[in-house]
Amino acid sequence: MKHTKRFVIPFLLLLSAIFLKYVVKQYNIIDADFHETLSIVGSILFIVSLAWVLIVTLRIFKLIFLEKYDISQENNLRSRKLHTQFNILERVIIFLIVIVAIGLILMLFEDVRRIGISVFASAGVAGIIIGLAAQRVIAAVLAGLQIAITQPIRLDDVVIIENEWGRIEEIALTYVVVHIWDKRRLIVPSTYFFEKPFQNWTRTTSEILGTVFLYTDYHVSFDALRDELTRLLKSTPLWDGKVNVLQVTDAKQNGVEIRALMSAKNSATAWDLRVFIREKMIEFLQKNYPESLPKTRVLIENPEKQTEK
Repeated sequence: MKHTKRFVIPFLLLLSAIFLKYVVKQYNIIDADFHETLSIVGSILFIVSLAWVLIVTLRIFKLIFLEKYDISQENNLRSRKLHTQFNILERVIIFLIVIVAIGLILMLFEDVRRIGISVFASAGVAGIIIGLAAQRVIAAVLAGLQIAITQPIRLDDVVIIENEWGRIEEIALTYVVVHIWDKRRLIVPSTYFFEKPFQNWTRTTSEILGTVFLYTDYHVSFDALRDELTRLLKSTPLWDGKVNVLQVTDAKQNGVEIRALMSAKNSATAWDLRVFIREKMIEFLQKNYPESLPKTRVLIENPEKQTEK
């Protein structure tokens, strides 16, 4: 019942079309000179109302079908896939319905029909000209259809595009809206995702690994750092309990590079976990191993001893 209100206006237009096209003509309510005009107006209203009904039916079908697929849940891979496909296909079908309706309305006029015949007579040249002029638009539309089929991205995917971290907020027929972490919106043409590389952090799963790098002196205790990392991870609900690794990844003349590797259920949680671990590990070093903080060593020789020599 909640969707039936959407059909009120198109059905009123349909009744108006029937009244103008058939009832008025049958009962000679007005002069015969206006019959043809009213018939055309009735036909236009009939085409518009029919197109409107088809669009409303399509949208209601999509809403009913997608009601049980909630993309706000954590495990929402299938839901995001279906929402992406239905949203793009809905736009394609609506676009085709509108184009066909406009074409049928224009063909109601005799002058337009004559122009149409002359255009079809030179369809080869016209097709080439239109194709060259609209090739970028056609490419964008085809890219939108390809996104719906192959799905390199889906709604709510976490992506890195143009060195920006964000989520896929909207997938239109010719462009994609990316919601950047600082509330900005990045508008990207659909063709971008087939012409340039980008990162999709939630392509198959939302789980992700986070890294924290520490730089210390050679005197640090690696076992103590591993124990502290384990304690910190177990103390926070941000950690999903899967990955807990601490390794020395580099050793240079001024100190060592230590990498802490941890896992989280999604990228947003991984960011918060990395910030938490980085802060607490630095505090641990400051309190327990202050002598192990990075140092710059300088050797100063006594110039008097050099002169004695």
